[in-house]
Amino acid sequence: MSVWRDRFAADAAAWQSAGLKRRRRVVHPVSATRAQVDGTVVTAFASNDYLGLSRDPRLIDAIAEGARRFGAGAGASHLVSGHHAVHEALEHELARFADKPAALAFMNGYVANLSLLTTLAGEGDAIFSDQLNHASIVDGARLSRAAVNIYPHADTDALDAMLAASAARHKLVVTDAVFSMDGDVAPLGALLELAERSDALLLVDDAHGLGVWGPQGRGSVQALGLRSDRIVYMGTLGKAAGLSGAFVAADQMVIDRLVQRARPYVFSTAGSPALAHATLAAIELVRSADAARERLSRHREFLQRLARFWRPYGLLASDTPIQPLIVGDNAMVVRIADALLQEGVWVPAIRPPTVPAGSARLRITLSAAHTDEDIDTLGTALSRVISDIGPVPA
Repeated sequence: MSVWRDRFAADAAAWQSAGLKRRRRVVHPVSATRAQVDGTVVTAFASNDYLGLSRDPRLIDAIAEGARRFGAGAGASHLVSGHHAVHEALEHELARFADKPAALAFMNGYVANLSLLTTLAGEGDAIFSDQLNHASIVDGARLSRAAVNIYPHADTDALDAMLAASAARHKLVVTDAVFSMDGDVAPLGALLELAERSDALLLVDDAHGLGVWGPQGRGSVQALGLRSDRIVYMGTLGKAAGLSGAFVAADQMVIDRLVQRARPYVFSTAGSPALAHATLAAIELVRSADAARERLSRHREFLQRLARFWRPYGLLASDTPIQPLIVGDNAMVVRIADALLQEGVWVPAIRPPTVPAGSARLRITLSAAHTDEDIDTLGTALSRVISDIGPVPA
């Protein structure tokens, strides 16, 4: 064990020296936007609970009702005996929500993307992936054994050239819809045009768009009115929908292929039927949350007005609830985040490898459950902390 201990100790020391050591904070939620962290109650700008549904009494009641009616656990994989009637009902409703012929539910978005990429593409095929795609897409592409081509972030001209140069018969373009660390939105319309021209599939990971964008919160694809059997849509249910899980909505042939060949799906115990029942309730709450989506938009505009007081640091351009404040230096962003926590405001510091080197940031995430006073509190605390700490030393 000594060789391993030496290696692990050296790695840990290197992470510490580079300002990259991470820690888990123990959280005791108080509400959708407040939590006790390390013994102190703080206002949190750290969650992806964009509509504030995670603490909604209607969802909590739905989980309890689901457990009483359908049981807590499924007991087996979907293909053995774990595909309960409530799972079937949920998948029909998810397909309707996404305006697709069929849908398949998964335990989480990571598993869904691993399943998709390893099932839709394989040896001899080609995957074309945005440079800033989520880690689950990166890992799924690597595991697929297809040729992986990384195109510069949102650069459709570069992607066009790469698609034209590829001799692969089967091509898969994959992108986040809303990029989780920058908060910007993929050019989905242009990507679909390229997919059609190249006879490719287009996989859209809408983890951060579902519930926030589109009519009735139905996501980024429907916000743009895009319709095509080439689009394979992945949405997660642990962010704006307030629960956990994910789903794929697509042409029936795609869903059938996943059921037959997606190893993470085939060999996993089915999700809780209680959760499936609650997800049916969550979909209805998302549909009816127009007022919450409008409140999110107002919060974003207010926050962006406050950002002029945070120089020399600046927000990235984002029309989403993800509002990254670029600091750059790893140690400095941790200092600012720690000082904010002392002020009663929790904003996580995001560092490499989650984001590129030199772009460490505070990832401010907004929720409809925040109040105007919460946003003002954040703005005042950030101004004070930045003024006290000063800029990054030259």
